[in-house]
Amino acid sequence: MVVTDVISDMLTRIRNAINAKHETVDIPTSKVKVAIANILLQEGYIADFAETGEGVAKNIHITLKTANDGKYVITGLKRISKPGLRIYANVDKLPKVINGLGIAIISTSKGIMTDKQARANGIGGEVLAYVW
Repeated sequence: MVVTDVISDMLTRIRNAINAKHETVDIPTSKVKVAIANILLQEGYIADFAETGEGVAKNIHITLKTANDGKYVITGLKRISKPGLRIYANVDKLPKVINGLGIAIISTSKGIMTDKQARANGIGGEVLAYVW
């Protein structure tokens, strides 16, 4: 199956795993997906991730994080910039997700980072997704 929007596919797989109450989820790997998984790990939204497999059959194995009450830390994922409609933001127009409680994942000229990191670096970019 050919997927045209790999980021949306990744977010949908994570969302479906949360709805099905799975502890882990496997996603076909790419550099962009690894960068997004790294951001989710740094921000505390997932417990761990690792690349598994070899060659073309590489996957990202993500372990989802739960709070003490058993609920998942990720309560929402939303794809913003899509292949048919790209959304860009200047540094002073970068979005705040739920007044700073969530994160916006931004693709900049210096790599993929959160909205907070982009503000600190003084650069804008393409708004990929919101996570809260």
